[in-house]
Amino acid sequence: LVSGIVVDKDISHPQMSKVIKDAKIAILTCPFEPAKPKTKNELVIDNVEDYKKIAKKEQQYFRDQVKRVKDSGASLVICQWGFDDEANHLLMQEKLPSVRWVGGVEMELIAIATGGRIVPRFSELSSEKLGKAGLVREVTFGTQKDTMLFIENCSNSKAVTILVRGGNSMIVEEGKRSIHDALCVVRNLVKDNRIVYGGGSAEIACSLKIGE
Repeated sequence: LVSGIVVDKDISHPQMSKVIKDAKIAILTCPFEPAKPKTKNELVIDNVEDYKKIAKKEQQYFRDQVKRVKDSGASLVICQWGFDDEANHLLMQEKLPSVRWVGGVEMELIAIATGGRIVPRFSELSSEKLGKAGLVREVTFGTQKDTMLFIENCSNSKAVTILVRGGNSMIVEEGKRSIHDALCVVRNLVKDNRIVYGGGSAEIACSLKIGE
């Protein structure tokens, strides 16, 4: 039972911090990559100097993006899209742990739970739009060394996640069904706490009343 949200992703760089306390989370739907032209085009580079200029320009673009994130006060980046090794390395240098390829549904859950805003452009990122969580940690378990991200003690939600694991899918599905049945029982008791006892007790009670 996790006091927060579980995301089936890991930190993007092995040298980034795996535990972030009092995390301020930038939730991005904009990719860490240079802007692409909307028209079809072709660029021909025929000398080393031009290649170096383009590479330098691209690196500067990445630096500007990372600087915007850093200036907002974020201590963790969660991005819906991927980013290449250059951006990943710069984020690591700036001590900004990041997670990439997070699904849209998970992004919405994280935003609701942490009180953050999903940001579509780097220019719109500010400290007011950051989500907050008491603890974010990468957890490794199992013989396959599976990794997941636990976002715990969220500021805007009391949401919890039940993580079910088993030796095969049949055991996991059976566990999910059992948990669902138990949750339904609790829900029904909250709605109406009157209960009917089993073991024939209702029938015996009726029989006693008729006997009287």
